[in-house]
Amino acid sequence: MSPAPLTAQDALVAIMIAVSASDEDIRTAELVKITSTVNHLPVFGDYDADKISKVSAVVFDLFSQEDGLDALFGLVRDALPEHLYETAYALACDVAAADGDIPQAELRLLEEIRYEFNLDRLHAAAIERGARARHLTL
Repeated sequence: MSPAPLTAQDALVAIMIAVSASDEDIRTAELVKITSTVNHLPVFGDYDADKISKVSAVVFDLFSQEDGLDALFGLVRDALPEHLYETAYALACDVAAADGDIPQAELRLLEEIRYEFNLDRLHAAAIERGARARHLTL
């Protein structure tokens, strides 16, 4: 049985959850970032935040399968309009940077996202730098 199709908003949430879960350590700062993002960004204006837990369950289920990451990217690409690929990457970078530490597993997933969405290197670098700047501490 395959999971139900995702909406574009679900796909953005799935990417954020995937980055947080990629190192098998979902940190509070990352969950707060995801919730805050869903509650404040215009792309989520009419999104039911209660769906986050359902999307999370789909991501966790896929991560437990052998080709789960490929399946996740397939679902996300099917749901997400191409003009939101950079948005998805920006949200992924924000979640990765939220706790001040980006483990290797998260870096690898960010690299996979860049590849899967065929993002321009310069655009990706700018997005990454913006995330880093937004999450610096004193």
